[in-house]
Amino acid sequence: MRIGDLAKRAGTTTRALRFYESRGLITAHRSANGYREYNDDDFRLVKEIQTLQGIGFSLDDTRPFVDCLRSGHETGDSCADSIETYQRKLAEVNSCLDRLTSVRDSLLEKLAEALSRHPSPCEMTPRDSSASETEYQEF
Repeated sequence: MRIGDLAKRAGTTTRALRFYESRGLITAHRSANGYREYNDDDFRLVKEIQTLQGIGFSLDDTRPFVDCLRSGHETGDSCADSIETYQRKLAEVNSCLDRLTSVRDSLLEKLAEALSRHPSPCEMTPRDSSASETEYQEF
């Protein structure tokens, strides 16, 4: 299939496919007239790349999975390098979660302090009936 056919089938663009090719993730075979030709294996590689990018992997992070498929394995995560990549990404996510949990805890603490000083939000009421609409008194 030609590049446009693969792009349509995979739900991507020809530009993305050319980029994958420039990064060595997929390899086009050239027809006699010079057109890029792809097969079902290439489609499978593109889908693997898309799936992994969909869960936050960078393009470089997909390489071990692509290499695993290229070497004939049934799935891209059947190889040790792929498992190591999963473990590294999981460690990164856990680190982010730890930082976010710390931020959340700090925010909860600040909110509790603020609410203990001011049990209900401040209300704005007019100072008197002759005051302009923009003059308000805090209670």
